[in-house]
Amino acid sequence: MNRQQEFVLRTIEERDIRFVRLWFTDVLGTLKSVAVAPAELEGAFAEGIGFDGSSIDGLARVYEADMLLRPDASTFQVLPWRGENPGTARMFADILLPDGTPSLADPRDVLRRSLTKAADLGFTFYTHPEIEFYLFEQDLDHGRPVPVDSAGFFDHVPHGTGHHFRRAAITMLENMGISVEFSHHEGGPGQNEIDLRYADALSMADNIQTFKAVIKEVALEQGIFASFMPKPMAGQPGSGMHTHLSLFEGDTNAFHEPGSPYQLSRTGRQFVAGLLHHAPEFTAITNQFVNSYKRIWGGSEAPAHICWGHNNRSAMIRIPMYKPDKGQSTRIEVRTLDAACNPYLAYAVMLGAGLKGIEQGMELPPEAEDDVWTLTERERRAMGIRPLPASLDEAIRTMEESDFVAEVLGEHVFDFVLRNKHNEWAAYRDQVTEFEIKQDLRRL
Repeated sequence: MNRQQEFVLRTIEERDIRFVRLWFTDVLGTLKSVAVAPAELEGAFAEGIGFDGSSIDGLARVYEADMLLRPDASTFQVLPWRGENPGTARMFADILLPDGTPSLADPRDVLRRSLTKAADLGFTFYTHPEIEFYLFEQDLDHGRPVPVDSAGFFDHVPHGTGHHFRRAAITMLENMGISVEFSHHEGGPGQNEIDLRYADALSMADNIQTFKAVIKEVALEQGIFASFMPKPMAGQPGSGMHTHLSLFEGDTNAFHEPGSPYQLSRTGRQFVAGLLHHAPEFTAITNQFVNSYKRIWGGSEAPAHICWGHNNRSAMIRIPMYKPDKGQSTRIEVRTLDAACNPYLAYAVMLGAGLKGIEQGMELPPEAEDDVWTLTERERRAMGIRPLPASLDEAIRTMEESDFVAEVLGEHVFDFVLRNKHNEWAAYRDQVTEFEIKQDLRRL
């Protein structure tokens, strides 16, 4: 038993922790948990605890159901919303096969494999997400969500619901060791944004899963509900998860090169080129639901075309320069993601794409300086700017042909995602929408 595991056992005893929840994530990004008695933890650290993996989406087939959960002691945190005594804590757990090897279906291990590849090249991968979400009243209005306020971007609303909500949520996040950089009201009514301080990608993916749980818990405590749905209301902005990415070699920012355009190094330019090249292939991972494409193609600054720019918020990738004289701050911002993605898989495919760009020496295409949304389709084609997939159907058909995504995810996860998303598209295609009824029922 290592020191971290000993610390966990000692803390549980000293703080009268009676319940320990092991958290893990299925292939679609849904958080799962199982409660373990403290007396079972020592054995769980050594051997894992058994569970039926066939009952969890994408983990195992019926005839190979026996799987193990082994807690990661470094992720131990007391859950602040469960009260003081007796206490409840959580740890993220890795999913193992009965022989103790990692399950190929564990999203955490998918990301870990990509991080290992980066480490073999001398890189550490850091991410910093800006997570948007809506707050709604519990009661719907004829089936439609009702925002908790009518405020707009950066609005200060004295005694407003969003203000109190963000304060409570941030306090809870920081109690769990998750640092918050910024928070504010976003552009839509009831829409908020909270930005997490950068961390290595695996820790950040864990933090995002914790963030979602905290946001929903605080909302319930306040008698409202929170949604990370990419586009919950027509005519209002969608909720994205713009994510800043950087590679470090030891303590040196591999994306920084003084004197180069936007201080972006050759490594950084190749990384961006890899992301742009593979973007259509991994969009079904970063934007995995039918509703995701309502956000992408619904305007309101959501990027729908594969290009990059310095201060161009219509581009898929932006090169921010908030602190041009600070080399550690050089990074890129990917603006396509939404918070409904599985962060482990999303970070794995983005890192994989960037590393392909570095390994293959890809050249960065010319910068897009215009508002891409205002250009005509002919102008975009002339500039070599390709569109992102226009629907989940197009995204999964593009991903099906991608050896790259299959390599990053592994065949098991790759096949499950495709099967699940084909089923989602088929179910969506079978619906008769309110738009069709209003448009055509009496007219035709």
